[in-house]
Amino acid sequence: MSPDPASDHASLLALQQGETAALNRLIDRWQRPLLNFAYRYVQNRTDAHDLVAEAFVKLYQQRLRLRPDTTLSAWLFTTLANLCHNHQRWKRRHPTVALAGSEGRMESEDREWTVPEPASDQPSPNLLAEQHEILGAVRAAIDLLPHDLKTALLLHHYEQLSYREIAAISGCSERGVETRLYRARQQLRQLLGDLLKDPATR
Repeated sequence: MSPDPASDHASLLALQQGETAALNRLIDRWQRPLLNFAYRYVQNRTDAHDLVAEAFVKLYQQRLRLRPDTTLSAWLFTTLANLCHNHQRWKRRHPTVALAGSEGRMESEDREWTVPEPASDQPSPNLLAEQHEILGAVRAAIDLLPHDLKTALLLHHYEQLSYREIAAISGCSERGVETRLYRARQQLRQLLGDLLKDPATR
C-alpha cells in the first residue's frame, strides 16, 4: 500500500512531537490514493475532496491517540471508508436534485472506470454509446453494494490492495475479505444483468 511504511511511521512520530510539517508530508503521500478511493465511492469530485480533507483533519485531531505501531495507511483508509459510508447514508436521507453536470467527475478517474476500447482510434458512435451505458451501469451497480462489499471491491480492484491490507482496513480476516469479494462479484453480476437488460424486456 505504502511505498515506504517506515517513512509513514517517522512522519507520524514527528507529527505527534509537534512538527506540523509532517502532516503536509503525509498529505502529499496519501492524498491522491485517498481521493481515488473516495471518488469511486461517492462518485462526486467535490464530496471526495471534502471527505479526504476531513480524514486528514481527524488524523491531526487524533494524532496523540495513535499507537507508535499504527499502520497509518490502514488507519487513513479505514477512516475515509467510514466517512464515505456515513456521507452516502446522509445523502440518501436528504435527497436533492442535482444540477446538470454537477457531479464533478474527475477526468483521470473516469478513464480508470472505463471499459477497454477497441484497437481502432475512431470507435463508432454506437460503440461509444454502448461503452457509456456499460460504464454508467458499473458505477450504479457498485454504488448499490453494501458498504463492506463495496469497500473491499474498490480497495482490491482499483487500489490494488492485498487481502492482508484490506483485512487491516476492514477489521476482518483475510478469508473474510475473500468472502466479501466473492459476494461483491456475485451481486455485481446480478445488478449489471438487471441494469443492462433490454428495456423492452424489463
